Parts: sequence; C-alpha cells; structure tokens
Amino acid sequence: MADAAAGSADTDARRSRVAGPVLAALLLGSALSAMPAARAADPQPYDVVIEPTGNGAVDGVLRGTSSLATLQKTQAVGPFALAGRAREDVDRLRTALESFGYYAGSIDITVNKLPVADPELADRIAAIPKGQKASIRIHVATGPTFHLGSVSLRTPAGADAASLTPAEREAFGLHPGQPAVASDVLAARGRLLSALQEDGHALADVKEPLAYLRPATRTLDIVEVVNEGPRLDIGAIRLAGLQRMNPQFVARRLSVHQGELYQPSRIEAARQDLASLGVFSDVGVSADTNDIADGQVPLTFDFTEAPRRTVALQAGFSTDLGGSAGVTWTHHNFFGEAEQLRLAALLTGLGGSAQQGLGYDIYADLTKPDFLHRDQSLDVRIEGLKQNLQAYDQTALLARVGISRKLGRRWLVGVGIGAEQERIVQQGVTRHYTLVSLPLSANYDSTDLSNPLDSATHGVRVSVSATPTYSLGSGDNAGDSVTDQGGNSVFTILQATASTYLDLNRLGLSKPGRSVIALRGTVGSVQGASTFGLPPDQRLYAGGSGTVRGYQYQGVGPLFPNDDPVGGTSVDAGTIEFRQRIGKSFGAAAFVDAGQVSASSTPFQGTLRVGTGVGVRYYTPIGPIRLDVAVPLNKPPGGDNFELYIGLGEAF
Repeated sequence: MADAAAGSADTDARRSRVAGPVLAALLLGSALSAMPAARAADPQPYDVVIEPTGNGAVDGVLRGTSSLATLQKTQAVGPFALAGRAREDVDRLRTALESFGYYAGSIDITVNKLPVADPELADRIAAIPKGQKASIRIHVATGPTFHLGSVSLRTPAGADAASLTPAEREAFGLHPGQPAVASDVLAARGRLLSALQEDGHALADVKEPLAYLRPATRTLDIVEVVNEGPRLDIGAIRLAGLQRMNPQFVARRLSVHQGELYQPSRIEAARQDLASLGVFSDVGVSADTNDIADGQVPLTFDFTEAPRRTVALQAGFSTDLGGSAGVTWTHHNFFGEAEQLRLAALLTGLGGSAQQGLGYDIYADLTKPDFLHRDQSLDVRIEGLKQNLQAYDQTALLARVGISRKLGRRWLVGVGIGAEQERIVQQGVTRHYTLVSLPLSANYDSTDLSNPLDSATHGVRVSVSATPTYSLGSGDNAGDSVTDQGGNSVFTILQATASTYLDLNRLGLSKPGRSVIALRGTVGSVQGASTFGLPPDQRLYAGGSGTVRGYQYQGVGPLFPNDDPVGGTSVDAGTIEFRQRIGKSFGAAAFVDAGQVSASSTPFQGTLRVGTGVGVRYYTPIGPIRLDVAVPLNKPPGGDNFELYIGLGEAF
C-alpha cells in the first residue's frame, strides 16, 4: 500500500505510514519511561513550564507525556542527561499532538532561553552555578486539525472487503471528514473485530491500521486490512476442574450449546452465569482454535472450586433496636449441585429504645438452584424467633417454602407457603396465633449491580408483594376490651416499594458515580381485617432505618395510652437522599424521610412524621459501611431525640 501511494500525484508531500504500534503510542503518551543518558557528577535541578495551548484535554496529555514534567521530582539527572531528556521530549510531545489530529504542530523547548537543538546545550547547563535551577519552557502550537481522507477496508490480497455486512461496516464507524484522532482510529479496529466475532468469525483478524499523511490536503488516509475467516459454530464443550460439583448439573446449567453460532458475548455470559452460582472461586473459558473440525470450535470451561464451608460473624447496631451479634455457617454445595445450606444464630435486643429485653433469631435456610427449571430456585426456611419490642413481645416458630424464578435479566417472581405458630404479648395480654400464608412477590431491578450491597448510581428497583393469610387466634384474656383481636380471620397484606437513582453526571454536574440522588417510596395496605383484628406482628408499622429514620423502630403511627406503638392497616413513606463520594474510600449523605401509619386501609392518612439527618460512608470491597444520624422534626410523645444507625450497605 505504501508503494502504491508513492506513485500518487502528491509525491512531494510528506507521507508517513503509521502502523499500529505508533498509533498506540499516540494515546496519552503511554510509555512514560526515563531516557537513558549519561549522568553528571551532580543532579541538576530545574523548573519546567508547559504553556497552555487553549485545549484542556491536549494540555493534560502533554503534561502526562513530557518526561521533563513527569520525572522532574522522582528522577534527578545531571546536565548531559537533562539535555537529552529535553531533546527527547520534542518527539514525545509531537506524538501526543498527533494523537489529537494535529500533524502540523510545532514544539519549542528552551533551557535558560537556549533552544534544545543548540549543540552547546549540555555545556551551558553544566555551567549553571551550583544551587541554581535551570528554567525550562515548553511552547506547543497545535496548528490545524487534520481530518480523515479516504477510509478503506481491504482483504489481505488488497481487494475491497466486499463480504463485510452493513452492520459490520457500521460498527467500524470511521468516515471521511471526521477529525483524525488516533484513539478513534484504534477504537474502530476493536469494534470491527468484535462485530466480526459476534457474527461467528472466531478466527477474524483485523490488522493494525495503515495511515498515510497528506500534508497538502491536511488529511490522513486510513487502510484497514481485514481477514474475516470462516463463520464457525461452537463445537464440543469440555468441563475441566470439577471435583465435588455434579458435571451433569453444570452441563444443564450452560446457556451455550454445541452447534450454536460462536459468539463471544454469549460465551462470556455463560461463564459469568456459572460463576454466579457461588461455588467457584474462578471460572475460565477458552476456545481451541487449533482443533477446528466441521466448522466448529471446541470450548473448554475451567473451574476452580471454592471452599465448600464458610463461617461468618454478624453484627449491627442502632439506637432503637440496639445491638445484634451472631454467627452463620454456610455450606455452599450441600448435595453437589450448588445447594446452599445456611445455619445462623443471632442474639438481638442488646439495648435499644424500642427493645425491652434480649431476643434471638435462629434459622436454617436451604436454597436449591435450578429446581425443576433453569433459573428457578427452591427456598426452605425453618426459624425460631424471640423479640421483645416496645410494640409487642413475640416468640414464634416459622416454616416457609418458596419458589422464585428469574424472568429475563431483571425480573424475579416468587410464590410460597408459610406456617407460623406464635405467642404474642401486647399491653399485658397474651395471645396465641397459628398463621398460614401464601406470599406472592415480583421484583424488578435495573441497577445492574453484581453485588447487591454496592451503591446504586442509576436504574430502578421495584418490589411488589401480596400475602393472603389465614389466622387462627385464641387468647388468655378474651373478655378484655383491649383484646378484641381473637378468633379466625382471613386478610391480605399488600405492599410495594420503589426506588430510583439519579447520577448527577447525567446533568453535567459531577463525575460519573460521584454524586447521586436516591429516591424511595413505600406504600402498604391490609385488606380484610381491622387493626385489632390482626395479630400485632402482621400489622403495618413505620419508623427506623427501613422507612422513617429519626424515629424509633415501629414508632410512627397510632400509640397506646402508654405511648407503645399500635400499628395499623396502611402505611406510606418516602425518602430523598443525596450521596457524595469523597476521595476513594469515603462518602457522605444527607436525607429527609417522611411517613405515616393509620387504622384505615387506605394509605396517605394519619399523622405525617418527618425525619432528617446526615451520614458517612466507608467503602469496602464487600460494600459501604454506613453510619447515619437522624433527628425527628415532629416526634410523637415519648419519642427519642435522635437515632443512630450502623450497618453494611446503603439504606436502600
């Protein structure tokens, strides 16, 4: 191609064939290494000034590319080496300019007003009196922007790559007339290669671009050499490294199969899906392009199994619920098909204004993935619970069985059945209940977080549930007017919560992910029973970190004469929170919460309670550690003056 160009009409023009390695060097001055040079007896200190070009992006790259600037404080050198460093900077800075499409720019560097091209530069630097600094100034003139001239896609034989599809050409994305920016030229190669591979061309090869400079027309001609290779399918799939996992289960779980079109994105999605099972510390995939037969590429998935058992300590604290502490033991592959068995024992009620004594939460959870259908899980829980809250005291034994199923990437729906035997004491009256429920749920999440504890910066979360419940109740003091809550009843608890996240970067006000406004709304209603026709633990409450901060847990809503919470049959709450990252590991938050609970089954009634506060965050690899302090703006009788919350993960 270069020979063909040499015979063109503008043979007097400067031509340079810029192969991939050179174009790569145009990006941000990526190779910032010290120049080998002779060392003087004493290092020569200096000051360097890079005069602004008027383009902030260019100025930043020039500063990062210049060895005089980047090595000034870390690698002092003698006079001769400093002269060499200054001369080398001319070519380095010119390369940086060309990366922005400025191929006719000029670089002028002076040391104590002497041009770097002066043969006596090193001697003049050596003559600087000891203790004085050399003064270096760098003046860069960008000159005019060059644009792309002709852009052609060719086969290795030199013919036009006519077999490329319109979509592949569109993915390439370079067009005559656009600025000749090196990063755009290099990115086009990557896009074209990805498009070819997604179309099944597993052996596709896109050479690094050839660039021909035309100073007379201020253009850069681009030639991209493309070798598509054959269109291939996925061949035999091998599973390597499985020890305790059932290979048949993994094979069923695979979302790619032999005979399907070879597409790197689908193969990577299959790898990530297997990694999400939680039983592997590493999952890799490779294609054996040396063993292609009948148009098929064999794949090998390599697995490294994680430890089967883990033990974790849990702890949390808030001024209303007090402290909690406990331990969990988890088996991550109980029957060999990624079943997870978790045993937990927690001590609760360690202090706290909404607590009246110690409690416990002991449970066993078993989760079986791909139960009867891919992406469908069976969840079983048996739980023993005791809590002594200001609203009521509860001792209960619960059993739940549920099935949840993913619908696409963002939806999760579930159905289950639960049974509960409980003893509840409220206002000095003891009652026993037997509850049977049929919980139904649907959840939508477009925040695209791999770790649910991470801070969301965009997207929406929606959770909707309906829980029809049959309650069989009996009491010790059934004649007491306070206990007009016995007998059998059927009721349905309806609840919905939605949250959304706005990254202020979308408005041009911050860097991506640094400043976020988070909004949350909750609404709930009980149909089929009045407040005192419900078991106290089935009523709706607000207050605490999950709804209205600044108020005690369950402290928003109707109160008994002694200021204990009654609960209600409707609830609504909303939050607006501003989150600001500070540096790499810290953050701050400011929020306003509001909510109300009433004895009516229609939300948005009752006394509206408002709380406000601030918080700090410390970001760890497993999620942010959160500390929030909130105060009530119109606290009820007997309420606290402030609440403190410490936990892992954001409030929502």
